[in-house]
Amino acid sequence: MIIFGTKGYLYQLAILTLVCGQCGNPAAHTLRKRVTKFTLFFVPLFPISTKYLTQCTFCGAEQKVTKEQAEQLQAQSTSGDGGQSYGQPQQQQHRF
Repeated sequence: MIIFGTKGYLYQLAILTLVCGQCGNPAAHTLRKRVTKFTLFFVPLFPISTKYLTQCTFCGAEQKVTKEQAEQLQAQSTSGDGGQSYGQPQQQQHRF
């Protein structure tokens, strides 16, 4: 008997302040990455699909974004434009 299936993983990449396309309010949006992996005997082996989306924290509306758009938004959040970054270790630079 072989046991196989899928398992979903949700990663929060960043929190951004954007104007919502649904409600029109400037609110915080979470940038998320949803990965579905194939499992064999409950062990995740390889990703089947990867999707990126933003979710408005005001109204809860979700919007799909492409990988390139997600990378651009994540870079925007880490460059100091008012967002918090998640999912990456932060490095500190020391100047002497």
